[in-house]
Amino acid sequence: MADALLVVLRKVAHSLGQGALERIGSEVVEVAPILTDFEHSMKQIQGELSILHAFIGQVGTHKDGDKAFDAWLDQVRDVAHEVEDIVDEYAYLTVQAVDTGSFLKRKFHQIKNFASWQKLPTHISQVEARIQRLTEMRNRYGIVVGQLERSNVFKQPDQLCMSESAYLTDTSEVVGNIDEIGRLTQWLLEEKQDRTLISILGMGGLGKTTIASTVYKNQKIRRTFDCHAWVTLSQTYKAEEVLREFINQLIDQRESMASGFMTMSRMKLVDVIQSYLWDKKYLIVLDDVWDKDAWLFLNYAFVRNNCGSKVLITIRRKDVSSLAVDSYVIELRTLRYDESWELFCKKAFRASTDNVCPENLVSWAKKIVAKCQGLPLAIVIIGSILSYRELEEQVWKFFCNQLTWQLANNPELNWISSVLNLSLNDLPSYLRSCFLYCSLYPEDYNIRRKQISKLWIAEGLVEERGDGTTMEEVAECYLMELIQRSLLQVTERNAWGRVKTFLMHDLVREVTLIIAKREKFGIAYGDTDSKIFKKDHWVALVLQNFMLRNLTLMRSLGIIEVQQSYVVELWNSLAEMPNLSRLLISTCDINEILNLKALKPIPTLKLFWLAGKLEGGILPLIFSDKLTQLKLDWSGLKKDPISSFSRMINLVDLWLFGAYVGEQLTFCRGWFPKLKSLQLADMEHLNWIEIEDGTMTNLHLLEFAGLRNLKALPGGIKYLRTLHQMFLIDMSIEFIKRLHGSDFHIVQHIPNIHNFDSSDSQTVHDVIFWPYLAKKFGPGAIKYASTKRGPSGS
Repeated sequence: MADALLVVLRKVAHSLGQGALERIGSEVVEVAPILTDFEHSMKQIQGELSILHAFIGQVGTHKDGDKAFDAWLDQVRDVAHEVEDIVDEYAYLTVQAVDTGSFLKRKFHQIKNFASWQKLPTHISQVEARIQRLTEMRNRYGIVVGQLERSNVFKQPDQLCMSESAYLTDTSEVVGNIDEIGRLTQWLLEEKQDRTLISILGMGGLGKTTIASTVYKNQKIRRTFDCHAWVTLSQTYKAEEVLREFINQLIDQRESMASGFMTMSRMKLVDVIQSYLWDKKYLIVLDDVWDKDAWLFLNYAFVRNNCGSKVLITIRRKDVSSLAVDSYVIELRTLRYDESWELFCKKAFRASTDNVCPENLVSWAKKIVAKCQGLPLAIVIIGSILSYRELEEQVWKFFCNQLTWQLANNPELNWISSVLNLSLNDLPSYLRSCFLYCSLYPEDYNIRRKQISKLWIAEGLVEERGDGTTMEEVAECYLMELIQRSLLQVTERNAWGRVKTFLMHDLVREVTLIIAKREKFGIAYGDTDSKIFKKDHWVALVLQNFMLRNLTLMRSLGIIEVQQSYVVELWNSLAEMPNLSRLLISTCDINEILNLKALKPIPTLKLFWLAGKLEGGILPLIFSDKLTQLKLDWSGLKKDPISSFSRMINLVDLWLFGAYVGEQLTFCRGWFPKLKSLQLADMEHLNWIEIEDGTMTNLHLLEFAGLRNLKALPGGIKYLRTLHQMFLIDMSIEFIKRLHGSDFHIVQHIPNIHNFDSSDSQTVHDVIFWPYLAKKFGPGAIKYASTKRGPSGS
């Protein structure tokens, strides 16, 4: 039900736990006597919300179309948002109040925030009053929100109609999945004594039922078996009803009625099916199996009699498909575009000769088909609806542009949203909010696993499990479960098979966005600008967490638009993050100057990217010896920084982009023993690079970009025997001439040398540098870096 409120409740638990109220009492009570009353009010609302939490846990999925319930639920969500505001304000003021700074500083914060403390008790009272009114309103209008009788709440006639419709599909209209149908046919006809369990896996609407019915109705297959039955389980099947349906299909109906099957217990019904199937070769189809328990129970009824029987199940969850042993699993994919077009034309233009799309509708028809992204259910339903519309361009244009609205409001499209909603409604609350969050990304957006995990954690959507499990590991478990449920589609895996990127099907996203908006979870604006919070709210939240020290499990962090005014507080907060290993800091613009001289190194850092001018052009002592990757952008350094970096014996990657305004760089013997990648770019005054024998003994990649004043190859490159690739981008004509002439002997040992002029430099970065940034920091790093390199790199 109100999953947003569950998130708030978790935030309350975190904020009020571990003696937070006691700290408030001891540190802030001196500000004003009103804080004592405030502490009491916070305890009261904590108790109230705890009871609400337990109450909400008992509430099942509400009936579609219950307008009174929907209106009441909207009010509940409003209260949830009010509570969240109170919790955020409370957490912020709490940290301010227990600031470990000087006495005067602590008093200043207490006086400054006194007005805010005064408002909180009033806000709490108002929320408590609203909760009371919601209870009264529920009783006054007879709104049912508790756990109802399952047969009343969960009965979904539309779902039965959808299964029957797919089952009744004419096999001549089936498009695509030829290989899958062939494999299923082969498995069902193969001679094998033991009973075989076969599963068809895929997201809702992919055509699992249609494919199953195609092979089930195949007369050659039917003749192979002594008896057969087809039953749809759905999410809320009743075991007795399912067993009786099997008996009705397997045994003569008059005999079943006469034998009193309607009043038999569950176990007696199992006995009847076992007895009947004992010596028969049977074919059973279980359509729409949602969990393993359903099969584990029915498994007792379907005897293993060594007659070569087959059981075919259709499922949405990959963990359930594992029931089928010996790789008897068909995992469906979306249709190819040519298959989608063929299926759409069969449905939309069935009245025309050869199902041909009229010329005036081709562009809009193609847009509609593309929107369906190969989902057969959507293609069939939308195509069927349009087959009754006028073949006029304006009519089809209007339908295409209004497709999102149509999904939410057109009863003819209820099947699509109903099928997709079944998977969403099956989600537990801790997964539901995370899934809604994914819908706020732009359509066709490849979401990175590492990025989404951090965002879920930052938004409070991930629960702490204790037992040494990190929040990142919990978030990854969430993601894997959503993928297992066929709700998210993996688009890229790393070399070890681990998920790197994934996306949400367009129509799944459209339906989920409708829910996210209705539940006031979030709104996506446009196709390329999805927003979850306003920027100022997000910045305030980040600064609050820094205070300005709550992110103790943070491992990777990127902060842009940094100003000198809060560098010290920021650095103090970073020092309180014992797990921080990757850090990106960028100034608000290229002219902002950072003074970092008084700051100490952060010893846990392994990757550090600093973008911004440094005061006086002097390199501060903020770089840890443990760094393996370092990048400096437009730092304006006046003194050769290489000697300062030389003590970093663990450095693997070094990038200097417009970081040095001097003329010479020197790499001395014994320096950088582990360095594998060196990139020097956009340093307009650099005219000499000294490389001594015995330096950078493991260098694999060397890149010079935009060093227009460097006229000749550094002679010491000949000492870099491990160098495998060299990229030269936008270098001077004289430099390139000498490369191919008098200086070639310096680089003749390098197997791969790539030379690009200024027009190709962006291509090189697209191929090499930007993918690396995206891998480390997520796609946002590319957008950031491409706009922050400054005039010489643009």
